[in-house]
Amino acid sequence: MVQIREISEQDTESVAGLSTQLGYESNIKQTSARIKHINNNKENCAYVALLENKVVGWIHGFYTLRIESGPFVEIGGLVVDSAYRNLKIGKQLIESINLWAKKHQVKKLKVRCNINRTESHKFYK
Repeated sequence: MVQIREISEQDTESVAGLSTQLGYESNIKQTSARIKHINNNKENCAYVALLENKVVGWIHGFYTLRIESGPFVEIGGLVVDSAYRNLKIGKQLIESINLWAKKHQVKKLKVRCNINRTESHKFYK
């Protein structure tokens, strides 16, 4: 069974490894600093998915306010380990962001997706 929890600095190595699956080379020091900054910023949230105590995915969301439109929460990043895809883990991670948004009275969730990741486009639809 998949467990979703808030990200912690203890997850740094796993998160950095998963980030490379998105095409981002992240070293441990940079990833740790980013996780710490996100956890200390009330307008950001991040969660990890665990399966048998192993981090198999992560998601990051952040509150966004624009002059021309109402507030929304944007998904800044989402990855599920390629060996664990199609198990609805990504859907559960998105639901954690959605619950965080609702807790902050935000009803709209947005995502941007790299044009080259066509499989991601299908997932988000």
